[in-house]
Amino acid sequence: MSTPRERTNDHVPVLPFFVYGTLRPGGHYHDRFLTGRTVREEPALLAGALLYDGPGYPYAIETTETTEMTRVPGAPGTVETSGTVVGELVTPAPAYYGQLLAALDELEGFLGPGHPGNLYDRVVRDIRRADSTTAAAWVYLAAPRVARLLRADGRPIPGGDWNRHGQR
Repeated sequence: MSTPRERTNDHVPVLPFFVYGTLRPGGHYHDRFLTGRTVREEPALLAGALLYDGPGYPYAIETTETTEMTRVPGAPGTVETSGTVVGELVTPAPAYYGQLLAALDELEGFLGPGHPGNLYDRVVRDIRRADSTTAAAWVYLAAPRVARLLRADGRPIPGGDWNRHGQR
């Protein structure tokens, strides 16, 4: 019988990953997880999402707006935040794909589709490259319970760019 971690890799499409936080080049986890295991890393954008500051790492949350007025805890009123998250589209080397998928699932606290213990859900979304073409990619978005907490009390990152926010 397979373990839950092994089942995570069964029957999943082989897609690139969109990374927007500590896995970006220069980020805390980039070298540990991605260096030497990718064939391409290119700037890209995820539309329809807001980026929130987490404890040491960011969370992307889907939104239907291209910009959204968001309450910033401790500040009066609201602030306009971008409905786009800045990141990189990462294409893993085929020889490392399964290993990398399992490692990123573990890093991101993804236990499986719809699992109530997920910190992030791994979902397929269209990503826009710098040349304006799109690609389907895996994206780790805040799981529903985490998204609810962040929408209520979280701190949005204006512009949707974790690196510009001063984090790595």
